[in-house]
Amino acid sequence: MSQTAPLDKPELKRDLNFQVTVFVIVRVAYNTMYRMIYPFLSYFAKGMGVDLRMISYAFTSRSLMGLISPFLASVADSRGRKTGMLIGAMTYTLAVSLIVFWPTFTTFFIALSLSFIGYLIFVPSMQAYLGDRVVYEKRGRVLGITELSWSLSAIIGVPLVGFIISTKGWLAPFPLLALMGASSFIILAWMLPKDSGPLEGQAGFWKNLKKVFSYPPAITALIMAALYTAANEVVSLVYGVWVEEAFAFNIASLVVTALVIGFSELGGEILVTLFTDKIGKRRALAIGILGNCVAALALLFLGHWLVGAMLGLFLFYLTYEFTIVSGIPLMTEILPSARATMMAAHMALIALGRSMGDLLAPSLFTQTVVPGISANALAAIGFNLLALFCLSRVKLPQREQNQ
Repeated sequence: MSQTAPLDKPELKRDLNFQVTVFVIVRVAYNTMYRMIYPFLSYFAKGMGVDLRMISYAFTSRSLMGLISPFLASVADSRGRKTGMLIGAMTYTLAVSLIVFWPTFTTFFIALSLSFIGYLIFVPSMQAYLGDRVVYEKRGRVLGITELSWSLSAIIGVPLVGFIISTKGWLAPFPLLALMGASSFIILAWMLPKDSGPLEGQAGFWKNLKKVFSYPPAITALIMAALYTAANEVVSLVYGVWVEEAFAFNIASLVVTALVIGFSELGGEILVTLFTDKIGKRRALAIGILGNCVAALALLFLGHWLVGAMLGLFLFYLTYEFTIVSGIPLMTEILPSARATMMAAHMALIALGRSMGDLLAPSLFTQTVVPGISANALAAIGFNLLALFCLSRVKLPQREQNQ
């Protein structure tokens, strides 16, 4: 493991503040690429001449890339943190550039998966880099700031993309995103210190992987994460199409919807910083999962009414963000002796949950028995209840039982 550089000098603190700011901006760009497909799904599908089911296969393929995240995350350990981030930035930029030069559905299919691979390399490398340089007592706050990029991409990035699509067409955002990717590579190469060489002191990857997947509480916790992520994705994939059809939304209205979701996620992240440590991680997760069920019920019963639909979506994403962010510290304490591998497996199972939701969402949405988004909302409730059952089976070290 690389040495931690204590932040006891003002110039080092200023350097870190600048680096964290750059990381947030870079991740806003990467997250915008990830998130913009959801609200403008029909525009991308029409632009490429495919239907909802076909484009859902591209989402499923992208989500499945997360299953290889434990392998990708090891790059930063074997080759260095800077190398890992640069490989991630380069992969992302290449993926987006493919769409710019070859705007076909096949290229789009490949580019979604490739850009996500870049993301899966960049984020763990960045988190490891900050972990090397920030003392544990302050690490949560610093890493938490970088996680704000998720909600900021919905508040800033997605509306910008919506404006560009409305004026220039579905392909127009990709050159800008490719340019931002290339710029991020250059800035990171200049900003980050040179890797000192392969990092030492890491436990064997295969040994740790076996440790995670032979430990029942770890397996149960990972399944729980996959289930509450599937609950979110089964609604997320189709909400843009749903509000467009149900309320005759134009692209400006879809941007407003994305903003509502972005601010709800920001609210969820803030609630975690205020309450999760105080009430305990397990209790916070239970509250978040049950709250997400209530929000899905709101979509089910109030979704025919515009205000009710917006309220339901706001609560749905607020409670999910509260759930998934509260789950991160819980995951870090389930198997401390293989913490990094556990967190990489956590990312993989979240990706599996997304792929489950991506596969089911179109079929649920287009069936005729239950109209609109009702079937998707019912499926979300089912996934959440299974996740709540798994939570009751998750065991932590004795000192953490009530947290």
